[in-house]
Amino acid sequence: MPPECRLEMPTQSLRRWSASQERKPVVDRSKARTQLARLFVFGGGLLLTAFGTYEMYQVVSISRTTVLQWVLVALFTVNFSWIAVAFTSAVLGFVTLLTTRRAPMGMPASLSHRTAVVMPVYNEQTSRTYAALEAIYESVEATGLGANFDYFILSDTTDPDAWIAEERAFLALRDRLGPDARFYYRHREKNHHRKAGNIADFVKRWGGHYEHTLVLDADSLMTGDCIVRLAGAMEADPDAGIIQSLPLIINRNTLFARLQQFAARVTGPVIATGLSVWMGRDGNYWGHNAIIRTEAFAAQGGLPDLKGKPPLGGHILSHDFVEAALLRRAGWDVYMLADLGGSFEESPPSLIDLSARDRRWCQGNLQHTRVIGAKGLKWPTRQHFATGIMSYLASPFWLFQLIVGIALVLQTTYIRPEYFARDFRLYPVWPRFDPERALMLFAITMGILLAPKIFGLILMLVRGNDRRASGGAIRLVISAILEMILSALLAPILMLIQSGSVFQILLGRDTGWQPQRRDDGSIPFKDIVRRHRSHTVLGALAGISAFLIATSLFLWMSPTILGLLLAIPLSWLSGQLGAGLALKRLGLLMTPEEHTPPPIATRANALQLRNATFDFDDKDGLAALYADAGLRARHAEMLPPATPRRRGEIETERALAEAKLSDAESIEDALVWLKPKERMVVMRDSALLERLVQLKQAAPELARAAE
Repeated sequence: MPPECRLEMPTQSLRRWSASQERKPVVDRSKARTQLARLFVFGGGLLLTAFGTYEMYQVVSISRTTVLQWVLVALFTVNFSWIAVAFTSAVLGFVTLLTTRRAPMGMPASLSHRTAVVMPVYNEQTSRTYAALEAIYESVEATGLGANFDYFILSDTTDPDAWIAEERAFLALRDRLGPDARFYYRHREKNHHRKAGNIADFVKRWGGHYEHTLVLDADSLMTGDCIVRLAGAMEADPDAGIIQSLPLIINRNTLFARLQQFAARVTGPVIATGLSVWMGRDGNYWGHNAIIRTEAFAAQGGLPDLKGKPPLGGHILSHDFVEAALLRRAGWDVYMLADLGGSFEESPPSLIDLSARDRRWCQGNLQHTRVIGAKGLKWPTRQHFATGIMSYLASPFWLFQLIVGIALVLQTTYIRPEYFARDFRLYPVWPRFDPERALMLFAITMGILLAPKIFGLILMLVRGNDRRASGGAIRLVISAILEMILSALLAPILMLIQSGSVFQILLGRDTGWQPQRRDDGSIPFKDIVRRHRSHTVLGALAGISAFLIATSLFLWMSPTILGLLLAIPLSWLSGQLGAGLALKRLGLLMTPEEHTPPPIATRANALQLRNATFDFDDKDGLAALYADAGLRARHAEMLPPATPRRRGEIETERALAEAKLSDAESIEDALVWLKPKERMVVMRDSALLERLVQLKQAAPELARAAE
């Protein structure tokens, strides 16, 4: 790492804030367009919600309305308001994209400031992360402005083999590119506060060197043009605190990942453009593929811990929303350049992988219930928090609405009306419905839900290049229909998964932080059965119950029932590489970026194949350190200074590692006996490493394994 150049990063308060602390903008900008856009989105969403609520009331009020019917109306109103605002925002994005022809952002001729390009990693595969970073470096260098950028791998890795693989890959990269490549690597001993703490540690220790910090994810890929344009936009805008790009999903081949890739490419620009128009400079931050003003981030982005224990207390998992909120509170602008190309990411390869990541996001967004009322936040910021919270609460609300609907049909079918109530009513309490209005309201709701997908499809059809690159009009329409059908079948499964996550979090279960799978490997079928057997059972029970209660109820619930009954085969199919590639050969679910891969993606894939031949990811890290004196010396150079141990304080893993090394008669003994945490202790301690080296020479098989 370069010499430290520290910045103070004070922890921010959520309870105390004064308007005098907010900086004044350097440039006075008109907010009329943004205000009109917000009036359209939220005013239109309110009118739609009022209409939907009125129609729902009319559906249930043809007789005296019961308590259950009022509950149904209330749940419908909450769910409908959520999709109504999403619809009006999508309308805004669609109209903007259809009518506005913005000139591409120009490339800056020069840059005045330095930018740190940082990639946090956590137990990742080095062959792909280092390939992506090397491809980014080459692309930035090709712009002629590469001297303004330095590159950092910020490791929070806890797996000992992955740690040494990272170091070996880093040293090999430095040797290939030479000392002028400005690549740096840092491994944290304790991954305090996870990714947010990883970035904060960099900002506090080295942030003073850099005016800007561009944050990547481990699956990010950005072209040099995109990065340079972001840096140019930040230099040209003295009020910008964070500028977010819109990442497109690429490089995906399983069925589920290609569904996400297609949906993001078709619908994503419509949604993102609508958001960027009404958010204006009160935007949000998604944690990656964005550029940040380093000094502003250090001054305002220090996250507090929430009172109490996880899952709703402790450090904030979804830190990016909160960091954007704190910078915006202090007067820095946060916005998105939705039309800036060259920003890419990947997606989970299967439904189960998505649900694992979604569980952590669910906990992070529900933690925002503790942040949304923080003093001094802008109201659009509070709306971002509300949107994130509701994105997960919508699932249990939908589930409750289904349960109440079933209960009402059950009540109508089997429970005798009470003709002589104690309050001397003239009519019996017998819930009834208006079927024609109910059908019309269902059609309107489905239309609002599907509208963003249809808007995106229309835009792809009218844009000749996109249409041809997606297989032509017929294949594009078939792909859109296929995506809608499969998404509808997966929706009830996701509803139950997210509902379960919400209930677990409210019951106090912490999700932890597991590394994401980013390959295209399938999941063992027994794990799929274990994960989805309860969904299948619920689907069968719901189907049988609905059919016994009323045929109309069964037909009404048939999409939900079918999705749950098919949960196991759908989840299995979602992770299959063969299914995704078969559709690809037919030209279905094709995106322009898949038809003509971006050069940087092609280069990154080639570099990944080359890196895989080095076999860094498949080797025993401790064996590699034992066998290679040069690696061992360079590893020792990268270790931070040892922290003196206080007398009387015994670290369990270190004591066990010392004892096992003392008992070991050969390196084979040590490699078998040392557990992962004990291996990490040995790797961090030069004295213990030296004791390891003193063991008998490795057998020939071990030496070959470490090469």
